[in-house]
Amino acid sequence: MSAVKKLPKKSVYLVANGDLRQSANEKCWPAQAAMEKQLAEVVASFGYKLVRAHPYKKDVKHGFIGSQKEGMEVFATIDPTAPLIVAECVWQYSHHLLHGLISHKGPILNVANWSGTWPGLVGMLNLNGSLTKAGVKYSTLWSENFDDELFLGGLETWLKGGVVKHKTAHVKPLAKATLPPKAKAVAKKLAEELRVKKSIMGVFDEGCMGMYNAIIPDELLFPTGVYKERLSQSALYYAATQVSDAEAQEVFAWYKKKGLKFHFGKDEATELTERQVLLQCKTYIAAVRIADEFGCETIGIQYQQGLKDLLPASDLVEGTLNSTERPPVKRADGSVIRGGEPIPHFNEVDECAGLDGLFTDRVHKALQQPRANTLHDLRWGDWDKSGTTSDYVWVFLISGSAPADHHINGWAGSDSHRQPAMYFKLGGGTLRGIAKTGEIIWSRVFVENGKLKMDLGRAKVISLPQEETERRWKETTYQWPIMHAVTYGVTRDQMMARHKSNHIQVAYANSAKEADLALYTKAALAAELGIEVSLCGTKADGKAF
Repeated sequence: MSAVKKLPKKSVYLVANGDLRQSANEKCWPAQAAMEKQLAEVVASFGYKLVRAHPYKKDVKHGFIGSQKEGMEVFATIDPTAPLIVAECVWQYSHHLLHGLISHKGPILNVANWSGTWPGLVGMLNLNGSLTKAGVKYSTLWSENFDDELFLGGLETWLKGGVVKHKTAHVKPLAKATLPPKAKAVAKKLAEELRVKKSIMGVFDEGCMGMYNAIIPDELLFPTGVYKERLSQSALYYAATQVSDAEAQEVFAWYKKKGLKFHFGKDEATELTERQVLLQCKTYIAAVRIADEFGCETIGIQYQQGLKDLLPASDLVEGTLNSTERPPVKRADGSVIRGGEPIPHFNEVDECAGLDGLFTDRVHKALQQPRANTLHDLRWGDWDKSGTTSDYVWVFLISGSAPADHHINGWAGSDSHRQPAMYFKLGGGTLRGIAKTGEIIWSRVFVENGKLKMDLGRAKVISLPQEETERRWKETTYQWPIMHAVTYGVTRDQMMARHKSNHIQVAYANSAKEADLALYTKAALAAELGIEVSLCGTKADGKAF
């Protein structure tokens, strides 16, 4: 094999990673091309040249790395000592280039645009979390127009020295915080229960969309008392086909009675149909029964890739599972399975979210706080254009469904749209709504230096005028549920600098004081079970934890 040609001095590789789905790569390419042009100009202004490490492909109409196989072919031609920028303005599958970044010896910089429409920041956060888990050194920057002080200063620093670091003074080790006695007592009791009785996490096909960061190594999970039951989406599909039409109609009738609005049409290819929803109802019943059969306290369904070619989207199923009030599902003997309580579900089989959701459910049950919890994508954020608040408002936006408990007016305030055809060719309804106002706890479990770690913080969900909500929906994905979140004591750039995932877990509490107690208790529970815990930001009143 011939030696790889060295990159000239003051040259930097550019790599653009994409989706596995051709439709997404083709649609998103024009935005990526525009971003790369802009980035190249900025790099040139510092006296460096950006060199694309792989070509535009005319046959597929994009220039993304579209598979792990292709990624390996690309990295085999790259000078492993050269500086390299991974530039993203789209969702990307991290495993397409994780292998190359693991073996790369030169400086690595992950760069993302700041846009709701083109979710590079979401893709970059996943890549950052994956590299963190893999123990790969990297730097990271983000920008709306690549002309702000933080980006320009950071880029110049990286070009000259190969590293750019961000201040994370908002992060405090749990050991330096004073915990309320009640939080410690409840946490100790819950930890002992998990150690003795243990718990099962049902995983329907591990490793969704290349999210290496979302897979918890078993040996790190063992000390928490939680063990995986590896389940197959094939089994879920088969079980769904065995559910009767009559049972599916009962679930559908339950939704309609509760006031869930379905936006139906007739075109299967582009619109939501009753046939799609009835298949989702069957999948919901099947999922509940499999969880019961295997004794799973929490389950996660991958859907992408796997079920997407067999069944409509699993999102309505997932949001329903996470809801406290949901359609009853019976065993063969007629008894209802876990009636009146959620069956915590972790979207996209994100096991870090699954463990977090399990902890949250147990803590909130013990403290008599709202149990419904979910992950969201840390999708985007912007200043409020309506002038309602001077706070920076995040768009937390899960890719299809949130618990009805989280929405204004619950089920009656929720609706269901067809999932976008670009990602979901077989359709299926979402569980959409606008998150109600209130105090929340946010958190994230992640893997770093071979250890399980957890960050927790506090935030509030605010109300914005309908016009501003519509703007944010149209900037992101209109079919998905939205949460207007204001984090306490954590700025946009602090969150981006620290957060190790595209996902963020959220749960409500009945008041600010009770939210603080729930945060302390979950933090103490995680610490009791051997997880390294940090608290981020402040309490609602601005005081330190």
